[in-house]
Amino acid sequence: MESGGEEQARQNGHGGDGGDPAEWKKVAELRAVVEAQDPAAKEEDDFMLRRFLRARDHNISKASAMFLKYLAWKRAAQPRGSITEADVRGELVQDKLYVQGFDKTGRPMIYLFGNRHFAAKRDLEEFKRYVVYILDNTCTKLPAGQEKFASVVDLKGWGYANCDIRAKLAALEIMQNYYPERLGRVFLIHVPYVFMAAWKMVYPFIDDNTKKKFVFVADKDLDSTLRDAIDVSQLPEQYGGKLRLEGYKSSSTCN
Repeated sequence: MESGGEEQARQNGHGGDGGDPAEWKKVAELRAVVEAQDPAAKEEDDFMLRRFLRARDHNISKASAMFLKYLAWKRAAQPRGSITEADVRGELVQDKLYVQGFDKTGRPMIYLFGNRHFAAKRDLEEFKRYVVYILDNTCTKLPAGQEKFASVVDLKGWGYANCDIRAKLAALEIMQNYYPERLGRVFLIHVPYVFMAAWKMVYPFIDDNTKKKFVFVADKDLDSTLRDAIDVSQLPEQYGGKLRLEGYKSSSTCN
């Protein structure tokens, strides 16, 4: 005889995903709470609700508050339903970030080059839109059964002109509050000593679960660390792999 959680999982089509039936039962409880307060919750799938639930250690009250805040933010941040290329072209043309390839677990990879971001040249509101644009586009690349992405942050040549605490905190807030349980791992490589002062300012704002996902890689361990995580066919050429990172091209010129 099925338990209530097993029956709920079966009815929702989650029985074969390897999830915990008791967890899916909690997801159903969370859905009932948030839909009662905001009908827009009906548009979000159970896997999203599960990520918010996990982000709050399966506490229905905390997860519902977090999710309702997300729905309000989404209406304000994406009034037309999504962020378009035109909304963030000023950031895209800098070619400081690439969403290409996958790691060995099937997570899409984001490669970020910190020395191409300049605090004096960025508009904070456009930067926030850019973060959302990148996260949404990365999530569209997730293969079936995969909910997380991974990243390599290359800080070679990073200096004070690239230090932007406000932008870092804005990106962190968006990722932690509105895209919970999406980040799998971040490799920070070629880390200069001066970066650590900025890191110490940001670190207290990173939640405990997220802190565990940041890995500082020493130069002597760089090759083995990246090759252990990423197949050579998916590893960029600058790290000894075969993947050529492609810069920004306007979709209007690619038809």
